[in-house]
Amino acid sequence: MQETQKHIVILGAAESGLGAAILAQKQGYKVWVSDNSTIKPIYRKELDENNISFEENGHSKEMILSADEVIISPGIPLNIPLVNEIKQKGISVISEIEFAFRYTDAHITAITGSNGKTTTATLVYKIMKDDGLNVALAGNIGDSFARKVAQNNYDYYVLEISSFQLDSMFKFKANTAILLNITPDHLDRYNYDFSKYASSKMRITQNQQSTDAFIYNSDDTVITEAIAKQDIKAQLYSFTQVEELTINGAYRTNKQIHFQINTYKFTMDIEKLALQGRHNAYNTMAGGIAAKLIEIRKDSIKKSLSNFQGIQHRLEKVATVRGVSFINDSKATNVNSAWYALESMTRPVIWIMGGQDKGNDYSSLVPLADEKVKAIVCLGIDNQKIIDTFSSVVPNIIETQTAEDATLSSFYLAQPGDIVLLSPACSSFDLFDSYEDRGDRFKRAVQDL
Repeated sequence: MQETQKHIVILGAAESGLGAAILAQKQGYKVWVSDNSTIKPIYRKELDENNISFEENGHSKEMILSADEVIISPGIPLNIPLVNEIKQKGISVISEIEFAFRYTDAHITAITGSNGKTTTATLVYKIMKDDGLNVALAGNIGDSFARKVAQNNYDYYVLEISSFQLDSMFKFKANTAILLNITPDHLDRYNYDFSKYASSKMRITQNQQSTDAFIYNSDDTVITEAIAKQDIKAQLYSFTQVEELTINGAYRTNKQIHFQINTYKFTMDIEKLALQGRHNAYNTMAGGIAAKLIEIRKDSIKKSLSNFQGIQHRLEKVATVRGVSFINDSKATNVNSAWYALESMTRPVIWIMGGQDKGNDYSSLVPLADEKVKAIVCLGIDNQKIIDTFSSVVPNIIETQTAEDATLSSFYLAQPGDIVLLSPACSSFDLFDSYEDRGDRFKRAVQDL
């Protein structure tokens, strides 16, 4: 059978699935899209406009099992019965990222980690864009990789990649791979086995060769222990805030970040960085190394690092109302991300947290809550674990189930000079469509005060 006659089935009809469908159709495949839920109108319209066959609110097993290959959206677990049946029949199951990789020879910078992926990917993209490169930002952020490959011809891609995407990637190779950190997240998708989740993150290095680069956080012992067990062929570049490096990479001293990439060295004053905070120093170091590896001039890198505006829903300053500051960190969907947010707070905090628990262990947050938090406003359906964990150090804990109630309650609990911080440490899917939906509703509620 010729490749152009192959039958591809795509499971899931959101951005990843739509991008894969558009690219598959362009490449001459017979395409069928199947979604177990109702397809959003914006995507259904696009399917119709492109004459792509689809179904929604259920899966036609016979049609799916007739596929030559299945492209699976990252939100679909790999251990559900349907996927097991597909694999048992010997049908290849791949991610949209894996599929799109087949159809581009552009330079790829791929970024993963439990926290900081979006910020770092956006930062690297901005540095490249500011320097005039023909670059696209895609993957687990904005447009899908497949959509970008189908619709344009870029020289460079910066890809944010989740563990779910990595799980179904096999021949994909990044010219530059960045691993920011590995902390417990999404454990419900990994049978609550942290080692399986860590192994998923390490797949970012797969297929790399000696001409490629692997940039990693050497302060993260999970990463360094994993590296010691693997035969990584790529050139290694580490970044750290605890020691001065004598090897390739970046490190932080009290007031400066130092970059040394091969024979090239330069420094950046911490106070001149647009992104402040310990966690953002890691993101900045990783981004600076990646930029220098493609020979962007240091002055361009410094300018971009100074001008970067950050991203929505990540420690985003919303407004100050009667002396109370509101900060939207809705993207903090895991414990470690919320830890960084709390750690960066310098004034008393009313903390809005909670949501869909993913097997969270909140114990690491207790000392920070004891030190910085005046009250916790729970925003979730089941808040018992939060109440049990924090009631000994935060006596004032209340429960809400709408962004409006959470915001109003926090405002009543706050005094001038306090900070209301939405940093949930949980996913949003119990009450909201996404973390963006949660953050947007919070911002609207603040504006309505």
